[in-house]
Amino acid sequence: MNTLMKRKICVVTGSRADYGLLRWVMQEIKDNPELTLQLIVTGMHLSADFGLTYEEIEADGFVSDRNVVALTNDDSPVGVAKSIGNALAGCAEAFRDLGPDVVVVLGDRFEIFAAACAAHVARIPLAHLHGGESTSGAFDEAMRHSITKMSQIHFVATKEYRERVIQLGESPSKVFEVGGLGIDSITNLKLLSREELEASLQIKFSKKNLLVTFHPVTLEEDTGISQMKELLSALSELKDTSIIFTMPNADVGGEKIMKLIKNYISQNVNAHSFISLGQRRYLSCIANVDAVIGNSSSGLIEAPSFKKGTINIGDRQLGRSQSASVINCQPDKNSITAALERVYTVDFQESLAEAINPYGEGGASVKVVEILSTISLDGILKKTFHDL
Repeated sequence: MNTLMKRKICVVTGSRADYGLLRWVMQEIKDNPELTLQLIVTGMHLSADFGLTYEEIEADGFVSDRNVVALTNDDSPVGVAKSIGNALAGCAEAFRDLGPDVVVVLGDRFEIFAAACAAHVARIPLAHLHGGESTSGAFDEAMRHSITKMSQIHFVATKEYRERVIQLGESPSKVFEVGGLGIDSITNLKLLSREELEASLQIKFSKKNLLVTFHPVTLEEDTGISQMKELLSALSELKDTSIIFTMPNADVGGEKIMKLIKNYISQNVNAHSFISLGQRRYLSCIANVDAVIGNSSSGLIEAPSFKKGTINIGDRQLGRSQSASVINCQPDKNSITAALERVYTVDFQESLAEAINPYGEGGASVKVVEILSTISLDGILKKTFHDL
């Protein structure tokens, strides 16, 4: 392709979570001689409250073409709605100025929904990654499927998710099963050893170690707070255990959960919290702890590749494909305690060696970029509803 005719691919990232999955797609785009990478950074990346994680993007060698400040520092429903409006307006202006040929978004968060809306109105083809998934406990569910309907190109992680996107009326010829993008970080990054990780985090591991990530349950009224209290109560009963918390996303109710974690840390010397570990340290933590606990998608998508157990609490991830390494439990102390006891049993630990990750073994990023560089964009904006 002539240099002047390079296809411009604009990637939008709004959080540490989606960047961890997008990083290798971005690198593949950057390295492809037929493509030009454009980057819009928004959401939590630009907030001091969430660790200014745009610095991690820059440290990886990427340059933002436009920073779109969206968050209002108000995690009430009104505050989140205003953040959506900020992201929508900012992305609209960025797309106007950058003139991308394709916009790439991942997942289901509200700022990504806003970016998708802006691209849709601007008549820019939209490529959606990790569509077709289901998380019944979060309002992200509706946003994810809405993004699917605004998108022309779909990259999904499993056969089940491909079928769901087609069920939503999308053309089978535009729905590509590529596997889970998170696996590429596991295969591409050189992870830290236990000693290196301890030095980096400035903590000391104990006989037992757990990684905890718990997000608000956004479709339930304040239940995330009560559920977090139940989790903390269960963790308080543990002996000889170091607990590493990562802070929740910028969702409705997130600030209250952060306060609960901070209070717990102040009273328990074996507990430590981090606003953002970064992808390398986060994956290194999974590799070095006994299990992952909470309601984050990483417990379902990445943790199985490490042959580590996951305790998945409540309904936030209800509907996602799961490995046999995942233990589902109710969001109450007794159920969480029972799950903690099970994860350490000999039978369960031995079963992890045979557990298969339904999200694949890596290589998704290469597949995505190969398709982005070759797929015809002629007439792609006008979709017809695919009836089953």
